[in-house]
Parts: sequence; C-alpha cells; structure tokens
Amino acid sequence: MAVFGFITGYLIPFILVLSLLVFVHEMGHYLVGRWSGIRVTAFSIGFGPELVGFNDKHGTRWKISAIPLGGYVKFWGDEVASSRPDFEGLGRLTEAERSQTLGGAKLWKRAATVAAGPIANFLLAIVIFAILFGVYGRSVSDPVVSEVRADSAAAAAGIMAGDRLVALDGSAIETFDDVRRYVSIRPETLVTVTIERNGQRQDLPLVPKRTELTDQFGNKVEMGLIGVVTNEQSGNFRRIQYTPLAAVREGVIETGQIISGTFRYIGNLITGRMKADQLGGPVRVAQASGQMATLGLAAVMQLAAILSVSIGLLNLMPVPVLDGGHLVFYAIEAIRGKPLGAGAQEIAFRIGLAMVLSLMVFATWNDISNLIG
Repeated sequence: MAVFGFITGYLIPFILVLSLLVFVHEMGHYLVGRWSGIRVTAFSIGFGPELVGFNDKHGTRWKISAIPLGGYVKFWGDEVASSRPDFEGLGRLTEAERSQTLGGAKLWKRAATVAAGPIANFLLAIVIFAILFGVYGRSVSDPVVSEVRADSAAAAAGIMAGDRLVALDGSAIETFDDVRRYVSIRPETLVTVTIERNGQRQDLPLVPKRTELTDQFGNKVEMGLIGVVTNEQSGNFRRIQYTPLAAVREGVIETGQIISGTFRYIGNLITGRMKADQLGGPVRVAQASGQMATLGLAAVMQLAAILSVSIGLLNLMPVPVLDGGHLVFYAIEAIRGKPLGAGAQEIAFRIGLAMVLSLMVFATWNDISNLIG
C-alpha cells in the first residue's frame, strides 16, 4: 500500500507536471528550429531507452523515454542530445546540407532556436497565471498593521498597530501580500519601510529576521520576516476579479516577480543570508507535486507555473550543455567573427556537464537530507 500510495500520490503528479514543462520547453526549440529550416531528428520526453515512439513525415522521431527527468530535441548534425555539434560529420556535408543543421545555420537562427526553449517556459508560466487570475481572481488585503509581534524587526523599528505600510525602499505597495513577498527574500538586509500614521508619513529602517518556518506539510522554509500581521477588520479582506486582459497583465507581473525573486535568492546564497539546503532536486519536486495535488487543480497549476519559470532560468545559466551556454558561445562568435574551435568547445562541454551533474547531486543530497531529517 505504501508503494502504491507513493506512485499515485507523488510519482504520477510529478511525472505529469514535469513532462508538461519539458514538452513546452522542447517544443519551443522544435518550432523555431523548424521555422529556421533546421532539420530535427528526434524529439524526446525523458532520457535513456525509448519506451514508445513514431516517425513523422519530416523524419523526426517522436518518443517517450524511460527516465522522466527532462527531454531533448536532437537536430541534424548534432553529436549528442545537448546540441554539441558533430564537427567531423558537418565537414562532410554540402553547403546546402549544412544550412539545415543547427551548427551550420546562420547565427541568428541558432540563437533564436536555442533561446526559444526558455522563452516557451516563461510564456507557459504567464498563461497559467493568467488562467488562475482570470478564473479564481486574487484574495488581497490592505497593508494595515493590526498587530506587531514582540521582539520583531518591526517592533524594534517602531512600527505600531494601525500603521499603514505605503512603501518599501521607495517602491509603493498596495497589498499586505506585497509586503510579505518583498521582505521574505531579503533576510538580514536593510529595508526602509514608509508608514502612514495619523495622516503623516515617515521612513523607518529595519532588517527582516531570517526565520525558519514549517508549512502545512511539514516542509521547512527559510525566509525574511518583519513581524507584522493584519486581520479582516484592519486589512479589509476582499477578492479581486480580473478581465482577460488584466489577468494576462497580472500573469506577466507574477512571472517577473518570480524571476527577480530567484535572482535575489541566488544573491542571498552567495552572501550567506540564506542556506544552500533550500535548493531542491527531483525528489523535492516530486514531493511538492504530490502535496499540491492534495490541494486541488489550482495549486498544481500554480506549482507548474513556478517550476516552468525555474526550468527556463536554469536553462539560461551560462553553462555549456545548457541553453545559456550555447548562447554564450554564439555571443563570442558574434564578437570574434568566427566560432570557437572544436577543441575549446569540447572542453567547455565537458566542464559544463560536470557542473550540471554536480548541481544535481548536491540538490538530490539536500532532498535526501531533508527527508531523513
């Protein structure tokens, strides 16, 4: 029963969510590549041995493979699925044939094809968020303080019940959730809070405390807190409904906030304001997928949108074997007027593969440690 529960409760939701995100990412590569005149030899969801597949009239092998932890589009002239060119093979092709390979296409076509994968993930996130905002709206409350926690950053700064928070570091805020989102990714960082009290405004400096919280599923999450709360009376709890156009705008804003929040988190890791054990791998994603599935379709869709942004950003990292690494190669080629030599690219690909594998091992170790702990 335990194995069956794991499969139905965690594994299946994980595979479904990840497969959707991978499909959209690879479809971005595929569509722009085909539009650019580049031949595609394989489109795979998953890695490893093929489970099922078929060939289309263009000679592309569409397949589902055994290891559901990603996928790839393999272009004609690529040596491996990571789009590393087969330099020897390309040298044996005619000019017309080379133009149909990724390595032989014009520089702008290669860049567009590679960038299309992450862009597709960002667009998917926008669409999902737009649907959620359009169907469910958004629950909001005014940023009015009903209580200040004792020994909190807000108490030390002099914030009082009844104060209205109107800006953070000079940026206007409209809802209490804006406050939570802003300070949560700024632990141990000086923040200037502008409050309105008795019709007068004043700026109060404070430093959000790095705090470890436990969510409803028992997962530990680290974030910055200032120690203020609101209630229905002070916050004027309400639900905002959006028109389709407004929902799309909110989807763009939400996606942008996730991207900026991710960069802020990376910066916090570098500066030591957050611990690296927050990084998760496939085990944690599977766990989160199962947990969100218990909360309903909207929660799963929200998780899918967040993961889609994460996949897009991960692939834009300037690491060879990832899309960002290819874009770096193309930028160097544009500056030099010619591509890097085969030897230099080979070394870079090997280093990049080692970096990606190391990150995966580290993230999976974090997953296992959190499960054991």
